[in-house]
Amino acid sequence: MKKVCTFIIIIMLAIFLAGSGCTEKKSPVPSTSSTLGSGNSEERFEGKKLTVCAGAGLIKPINELVENFEKETGADIQVHYGGSAEIFGFLTSKDCDIFIPGDYYYTEQAMVRNYVFNESVKNLTLHVPVIAVPAGNPGNISELEDLAKPGVKLALGDPKGPAIGKVSEAICSQAGTLPEIENNTIVKTATVNQLLIYVASGEVDGAIIWEDMASWGEASGRLEIIPIPEEQNKIKTIPTAVSVYTEDPELAEAFNTYIAGEKAEDTWKKWGFKPCNP
Repeated sequence: MKKVCTFIIIIMLAIFLAGSGCTEKKSPVPSTSSTLGSGNSEERFEGKKLTVCAGAGLIKPINELVENFEKETGADIQVHYGGSAEIFGFLTSKDCDIFIPGDYYYTEQAMVRNYVFNESVKNLTLHVPVIAVPAGNPGNISELEDLAKPGVKLALGDPKGPAIGKVSEAICSQAGTLPEIENNTIVKTATVNQLLIYVASGEVDGAIIWEDMASWGEASGRLEIIPIPEEQNKIKTIPTAVSVYTEDPELAEAFNTYIAGEKAEDTWKKWGFKPCNP
């Protein structure tokens, strides 16, 4: 009888362990915020690798944060920059540990599809759309409605590419000027960075970009910023999240927590980003 009971217990234990292994990658991400920065964090992550997928408009602060994190932990962080729609594709192809799009919309889609750990989602900063014009403002643009004037040459983000493309379309549609602005648009770009180049080089009279980009060296003395009134604007939130497919959830959560924590605040502010809760 004892042999029979022992056999049954072994079988039940084997079934339990097999079942738990099927859900391993969707288990809660371990919290490492309390240990990052401690004396043994460097030993824990030394030589370990992580892939971050981030919106192209975040290249300045993310590069700095990655460098700081690598120095502190010994980890090797690789970053793939692109339009938010593009990096969403990398997330779904499982070639991404950390997902940082330029608009919360894409993170919501990832959450609905169970591509990221919902409990790992953290708000980093605000993304504020503005109108950018070349220095001297050759198109005499002073407000959103001026983008619809005949003869104005515009560059806009592709709504199927960078987050700014979808946001610009929504702003212009709400203003009732989308058809006219579409007619004035001579190029649609795959990233917001390309919009900055078009404006700074004077190839267009204006574009809608993120406010923080005015702090970039590429923009210095080459463009002017025209704010969009809050009632006409579509201010967005930049989130970060851990992919459910990450092979190193401890390192992924450590980085995710780091870029959303106090140590990162000065970097975000340095590059012109506004906090979610001023």
